[in-house]
Amino acid sequence: MTKVFHAAGQDMEIFYLLFGELPQPLFDTQVAATVLGQGEQIGYANLVKEILGIELDKSHSRTDWLQRPLDPKQISYAEDDVRYLTQLYPKQLKALEQQGRADWLADDFASLANPARYQTDPQTTWRKIKGINKLKGIQLAVLQKLCTWREQQAMEKDKPRRWIAADHILVDIAKLRPKDMKALEKIRGIPANLVQRRGETLLQYIREAEAQPKEEWPKLPRPKRLSSADDALVDALSALVKLSADQFQISPTTLANRKELEQLIHGERELAILSGWRRHHGGELLLAFLEGKCSIEVTQNRLSLQNLAE
Repeated sequence: MTKVFHAAGQDMEIFYLLFGELPQPLFDTQVAATVLGQGEQIGYANLVKEILGIELDKSHSRTDWLQRPLDPKQISYAEDDVRYLTQLYPKQLKALEQQGRADWLADDFASLANPARYQTDPQTTWRKIKGINKLKGIQLAVLQKLCTWREQQAMEKDKPRRWIAADHILVDIAKLRPKDMKALEKIRGIPANLVQRRGETLLQYIREAEAQPKEEWPKLPRPKRLSSADDALVDALSALVKLSADQFQISPTTLANRKELEQLIHGERELAILSGWRRHHGGELLLAFLEGKCSIEVTQNRLSLQNLAE
């Protein structure tokens, strides 16, 4: 029996950590919405409104869900998070079938059910932090220590990482490297309970990072600069993306953004455009172009493709 989720990633991670296995086969309404032109990374409430015309109550989104007992309105709010999936699923599936796209998402759903996706090494979680480009040198070493601690705490306590400490707080701590509790308290936006309960622990990890030899500090990959020729090549790939997107009536950024195209010409292949439905409906064309197997030409004032293998 198919299990229906919206933005399944976090839910699947919880299943994997709790049970060591994953529910499947699955269907993700957010992923389906992308290929149906219903919105990129669309939120559940917006999708329910878009397809079903139902406005969900959002008033309890920031209430304290750890307090018990939950009141009836909280329970109803929580039920809303899943009750409409049974209505979204058949409508999206029918639309996919009508558009001939029912098989597009098989690889994406298989990826979501791949255990390797949720096997996290606490030592490497620092690489996924937003704002990391603001840091360098010893600051990255501090961030790595803090993120490793946070990941271990989140796993031990079975709580979301942000409940332990938000990304931007860890980045600011790593950037400022406070020496004592007083300096730690002055960091903008840092929760008082984090300072009270974990302040000494955070300071200890800062000291440990600062004691590391320089050669052990983590490093960010150096961004590759585009030459004028590279920039022109990215423009050509962008044109191909727009041609493919127009053919399938989807947004070009759904297929690939400019950053991905830059990575593609620099030889990177672990990219969304080269996996799942995106590979079959855009990625393979980009690779063929880069390998000189096809070219762009103008026919009646419109861009078109010429297969050079013919």
